[in-house]
Amino acid sequence: MLRLSKKADYALIAMKHLATRTDLGSASAREIAEQYDIPVELMAKVLQRLARRELVTSHQGTRGGYRLARAASAISVADIIQAIDGPLTVTACSTEDENCGQYAKCSVRDPLWRIKDRIVSALATCSLQEVSADQPSAPSIPMAFGKTTRG
Repeated sequence: MLRLSKKADYALIAMKHLATRTDLGSASAREIAEQYDIPVELMAKVLQRLARRELVTSHQGTRGGYRLARAASAISVADIIQAIDGPLTVTACSTEDENCGQYAKCSVRDPLWRIKDRIVSALATCSLQEVSADQPSAPSIPMAFGKTTRG
């Protein structure tokens, strides 16, 4: 089962929070943590990692806190997840690892790597701006006779 870590979940929550309040200035780790019932210390660590990866900037002082480092449209979901969890993997041999006893004869390694690449590509094409939108755009659903409709 492909699943995000709890820290990646929290990072997405924090980034969406920051993306939806750009006109209000910075938000503190405490403010974000309290609004979503997340431990403050954990939120602070998540935000620090995001800052190290230059997805957010931190400002000290009485009006300090965190802000997006660039426009929400320029930050992908893949950027956020990889800032927290590192590169996405779907198999134990996610890179060329000839230490695996099955490496030479493995029949699913290459197809699984291609699947991983598709997942990363999909996450990379989904922006924080999309995630932050109030109403997601409904996908087109093919109908009979070549017509499409919104789902």
